[in-house]
Amino acid sequence: MKVCIYGAGAIGGYLGLVLFEAGYDVSLIDQGVHFRAIQEHGLTLRINGESKTAHIPCTDKPETLAAQDYVIIAVKTYTVPEIVMAIPGLLHSGTAVVSVNNGIPWWYFSDMQTSVERTFLESVDPGGSVWNLVGAERALGCVVYPACEVVSPGIIQHISGNRFALGEPSGEKSKRVMWLAQAMRNSGLKAPVKTRIRDEVWMKLWGNLAFNPISVLTGATLQQICEQRDTRALASEMMLEAKAVAESLGTRFALDVEQRIAGAEAVGEHKTSMLLDYEAGRPLEINALLTAVQELGVLVGQRTRTIDKVVGLLKLKVKSSDRVESE
Repeated sequence: MKVCIYGAGAIGGYLGLVLFEAGYDVSLIDQGVHFRAIQEHGLTLRINGESKTAHIPCTDKPETLAAQDYVIIAVKTYTVPEIVMAIPGLLHSGTAVVSVNNGIPWWYFSDMQTSVERTFLESVDPGGSVWNLVGAERALGCVVYPACEVVSPGIIQHISGNRFALGEPSGEKSKRVMWLAQAMRNSGLKAPVKTRIRDEVWMKLWGNLAFNPISVLTGATLQQICEQRDTRALASEMMLEAKAVAESLGTRFALDVEQRIAGAEAVGEHKTSMLLDYEAGRPLEINALLTAVQELGVLVGQRTRTIDKVVGLLKLKVKSSDRVESE
């Protein structure tokens, strides 16, 4: 089984290394200093107090690789449309494409029974470039729960978690999703196969769309946001609006809003990924986490007044910081 991971950063590198160590034919695509460090010294993963290094084939030229059985896209959501031109050369007739990104995925409407007549979302797939070049029939859904970070070029620190929820957009337990799930399990990961993968997408997004922007606007940790009455209420309002949008599209939520907020509060003094990106001067994943929910709200006729206001404040915050607007 040939697996190519496009983006060997925190999550892509972690996944690539454990699959490689389990004996799978893995190749990595990356660029810049991280790519050069992996080429020269191998990819290092620090996990459970140990450090392990693997010399995984890594290139910055996707066209040099053969066709793959699985292409796992592990780059930030705003760069997916930019890298998609390099994807077709990695595909054969049966290649599955797995996006391990946050937020609403580009394949969201693939094999979906809904009254909404739509294929791609402009906010996450401008002009339908990914939908048209990759093909929605290749998509496998994946929701990522581990927390990792690149501490220096070529070195990844695992922080917590090892669960990757997988699922076909159609809900089918196909051979390709079962094979990938088994490969992940053989690598020491948890890989449940979900028949309703969009429910899993929304459950993770539910917290991200509220806590991430609030954290950037306030500089607060998850615990601080949840403990402060006004910010807790703001997060609740945003989540309730998103819930109405999601349920209009057939999503089922296993928890209520207060349970989801309590789960975030239990994480403690933790900075969100969006706040860390903001502090590091990196672009923010605004479109996949927020703008996509606004776009879906318009499609199903659900207002997102609070989300709209927070998005406006977030964009102003980015603009006033003298940085290029993220998306």
